[in-house]
Amino acid sequence: MARAKRAVAAAPAGLLPPGARVVRFINNLTHTAGKYARQPFDLRPWQRAYVETLFGTLTPQGLRQYRTSLLMLPRKNGKSELCAALALYGLLGDGEIGAQVISAAADRDQASLVFNAAVTMVRSDPELEPLVEIIESQKRMVHRPSSSTYRAISAEAYSKHGFNASLVIYDELHAAPNRDLWDVLRTSQGGREQPILLAISTAGFDRHSILFQVYDYACKVRDGIIEDPSFLPVIYEAPKDADWQDETVWAACNPALGDFRSLEDMRILAREAQAMPQAENSFRRLYLNQWTEQEVRWLPMDLWDACPPVTRSLLGQRCYVGLDLSTTRDLTAAVAVFPDATGCDVEAAFFVPEATVDERSTRDRVPYRQWARDGHLTVTPGDVVDYEAVRAQLKRWSALYDIREIAFDPWNATDLVTRLQEQDGFVCIPMRQGYASLSAPTKSAEKRIAGKQLRHGRHPILRWNISNAAVEQDPAGNIKLSKRVSTERIDGAVALVMAIDRLDHNAVELEAPLLAEWS
Repeated sequence: MARAKRAVAAAPAGLLPPGARVVRFINNLTHTAGKYARQPFDLRPWQRAYVETLFGTLTPQGLRQYRTSLLMLPRKNGKSELCAALALYGLLGDGEIGAQVISAAADRDQASLVFNAAVTMVRSDPELEPLVEIIESQKRMVHRPSSSTYRAISAEAYSKHGFNASLVIYDELHAAPNRDLWDVLRTSQGGREQPILLAISTAGFDRHSILFQVYDYACKVRDGIIEDPSFLPVIYEAPKDADWQDETVWAACNPALGDFRSLEDMRILAREAQAMPQAENSFRRLYLNQWTEQEVRWLPMDLWDACPPVTRSLLGQRCYVGLDLSTTRDLTAAVAVFPDATGCDVEAAFFVPEATVDERSTRDRVPYRQWARDGHLTVTPGDVVDYEAVRAQLKRWSALYDIREIAFDPWNATDLVTRLQEQDGFVCIPMRQGYASLSAPTKSAEKRIAGKQLRHGRHPILRWNISNAAVEQDPAGNIKLSKRVSTERIDGAVALVMAIDRLDHNAVELEAPLLAEWS
């Protein structure tokens, strides 16, 4: 397999079109794992078309036209191997003196995957290996004759200074914790004549993420809504309304299916998703490249949005309250449910401390200040939520409504609950946050929402919390909302489930039958 050195030496500018030079370089490398290990790369037609378009489309001045690209592929379609091959081309074959190639990822393990594949490619070729100095402890390669380097870095450990990148490959951008590293790398390319910033990723579930922002822009470029000749979008994804169990749908968005992506493995994964509904979202996201609400879905948002609005007066009506008190990072939420013969109405209140509003807005990427201005959020003085503001809200509700019980998580709630009970006369019921306590009311909430028997006032924070909510399941099939696996804040969803628990425990039966199964 001693062909890569000859590919570098035999591809001077002008002898081959630029895109063809990249293809020839990669095809002289070897695969690193699986049944194709140590075999020549042999780019498939769909891979070749992408590489030739990205590197071979030129401006009238003879420079590369595309500066940024998003390549979205489902898992097991060869992303990491392609990233490694492109990184080596940027280091050895691009003809750039002092090239600085960077492969980036969210964490060290993901960053190591691409770098380690590149190392194996180099060491598999006895002619290529002497050209490159490999410094594994630093995840770095050096090509001394051209003073060029290749580094693998992660978002969790990088320096913001010193980058002058000619080629950046960000692997699995959906996992990026924020946009900081993406922005640093993008702005580092200003001194290069024809840089490329390439993101290769599967779909995600966080619509506030940097990947979704890039994806949304890429779709608008692809669809002609935005004109940007420097951006190349290539997105393999199943349509939103496609049948996720249809093998023709799989083939359309998995270009390697039946080749180096196993069809039988896809069938096994699909059968698992059919048998375990909680696995459906993961299958759709990872193997069909569809954006989902969250990794382990609690509720599809179309069910929540289909619930009717609150239309009746709630003055004097019986209600049950769920209270989810915040840690330093979470919201504090109070949610009241008001039962009647046809369902139940919902009212919600949320609280955050003033000192953390701006930091939360940046971290959570939602408009806390605007929500406060619109009356959906109470901002309390200081750097922790003032529970007296929560107490005051409950007393205001008590003056308007017939509050029967307040469910609360006993962790960190002793002082407030003591005042609510002893000074204000509320009946407060502790509710621990385990499967035994939460499974029944969580399933009850699902049925009410699916049956359109829960009426909410389109509260934007509560809707955001519901969209973030993910569930965990124990071996017995019990479920609970989980802050551990949910993407962002879910405090309002937790408070809603707690309120429904008190409603159910008090045997408030609705005349309209609850749906036994989701429709």
